[in-house]
Amino acid sequence: MLDALAAVAPGKPLREGLDRILQASMGALIVVGDGPDVLNICSGGFLLDAAFSPQRLSELAKMDGAIILASDATRIARSNVHLVPNPNVPTSETGTRHRTAERVARSIPVPVISVSEDQAVITVYVNDEKHPLEAIPRLLNRANQALSTLERYKNRLDTVSGSLSALEVEDLVTLRDVVTVLQRTEMVRRIAEEIDGYIVELGEDGRLVRLQLEELMGGVEDDRRLVIKDYFHEETSWHLDEALAALGQLSTEELLDLKAVASTLHLPSGTADLDTNLQPRGYRLLSKIPRLPEPVIDRIVERFGNLQKIMRATIDDLDDTQGVGEARARSIKEGLSRLAETSILDRYS
Repeated sequence: MLDALAAVAPGKPLREGLDRILQASMGALIVVGDGPDVLNICSGGFLLDAAFSPQRLSELAKMDGAIILASDATRIARSNVHLVPNPNVPTSETGTRHRTAERVARSIPVPVISVSEDQAVITVYVNDEKHPLEAIPRLLNRANQALSTLERYKNRLDTVSGSLSALEVEDLVTLRDVVTVLQRTEMVRRIAEEIDGYIVELGEDGRLVRLQLEELMGGVEDDRRLVIKDYFHEETSWHLDEALAALGQLSTEELLDLKAVASTLHLPSGTADLDTNLQPRGYRLLSKIPRLPEPVIDRIVERFGNLQKIMRATIDDLDDTQGVGEARARSIKEGLSRLAETSILDRYS
């Protein structure tokens, strides 16, 4: 559906053609795809094979029947076509054009666009999904409301993430602290996904929304991955990717349940007690040190085991780790000291 919406977004030639049809108070039925599956349900009409242009599309819409476009919408394959989909395919629509559009989309994996002459609405059908295109001002308003919500959630995420950093330095982390951060990162990610959908539908009108989204989401995905990497219990069939996928698949109700979020970590002690003490491996705090490559971080964690041992390590100890060296060992030691000081000051200020 997102690919189909991107093809009819403002600024695209297909959208301009659809808008011309609406402005002329006409209707249309357009299939974006001219493969064998589409041709099997076509009857009659004219073979055109002409280059696509918005003007041609609006002129052809004056005729009855469907218009068949190439799959990339760069050519008009046929017009004045009678579509004959399987009548046994269920449909919830009532109008003839919309019923046909929904049946075709459910029968063949191609986008079908229906332009309603009476209601002046453009509807996109893909498989079992139906999406009426909204007016740009209304879409922008919804996107801006979602951005405001995202900003509030991101501020809360920054607070709990900073608190987790301070607790990690003091070795006072509990399961509750960890899953609270994971819960917030997942909420922020889901709001961002919703805004991504608006951006796709807005097309060239969504540039500013995209810039704001990218600024707000900077580092969130990395933080989500590193928090899980710091605390999850790896097993033969449970690796980082599985833990990330499990978190993403939680329903909204499950996401509000801290124990359900904690289950994605697969801890040996279970999730019954959210006040269980945990020790981070150190991936997250080490990643905050500038110019420290991820392979070096992996080797440091593999050697020392957890964050507390890494923080207690001397420059010589760090230097002995493969790929570190004296200069980098000094940088890591000073970087961790600064992070510890900053985190504690932020927590108690």
